[in-house]
Amino acid sequence: AFQNFIPGLPAEWVGLANFRRVLGDSLLPVAVKNTLTFTGLALLIGFIVPLVTAITITELRKGRSFFRLAIYMPNIIPAIALYVMWLYLFNPAVGLLNQILNFFGLPGSEWLLSPKTALVSLVMMSTWANFGTTAVLYMASLSAISEELYEAAEIDGAGVWKRIRHITLPALRPTILILLLMQLIFTMQVMQEPMVMTGGGPNNATMTVMYMIYNYAFVYAE
Repeated sequence: AFQNFIPGLPAEWVGLANFRRVLGDSLLPVAVKNTLTFTGLALLIGFIVPLVTAITITELRKGRSFFRLAIYMPNIIPAIALYVMWLYLFNPAVGLLNQILNFFGLPGSEWLLSPKTALVSLVMMSTWANFGTTAVLYMASLSAISEELYEAAEIDGAGVWKRIRHITLPALRPTILILLLMQLIFTMQVMQEPMVMTGGGPNNATMTVMYMIYNYAFVYAE
């Protein structure tokens, strides 16, 4: 960090010059904004979707094993296959997402090609790819809750929502806090999705802090 290193040449001591150059880069505020936006959206969607999915599957009387396997399938798909699949889904001309929108009479989207929708598209992809693990962890915590509590609440006339509100959510509070912290750490470090899917574009709309650091280190060799 305190040296200017060029492969094949001796390292040169530059003090704080590297930090001044990065902090003075006009791209840094954009990268920070994109990172915070991605984190906020990913936490919002990535918290609600797995939690609701886990509670819904747990409430099912039949088919729990099938749905548990189904929601974890995205985690089994190799990363390269996952990216190819989503590139097809996001394709404005032949992608499945636009075909679905057109079927319902709605206009298609540019998805990854538009600065307005590119970051949201990456959040969608990231949430779909990772929510299975979070949901499985929630279901593991749900299985530790005594059935007697639910039975007693049901006898007292408590409906599904009251059981969730007064039994399920309080019991899940420690798990929720831990998973939220882990999701916060992972989403703040997002780099792989923009690097592979958009290259930080269009117009730096998906450039993140970690991707910017990666470019400085391995692309610009600074």
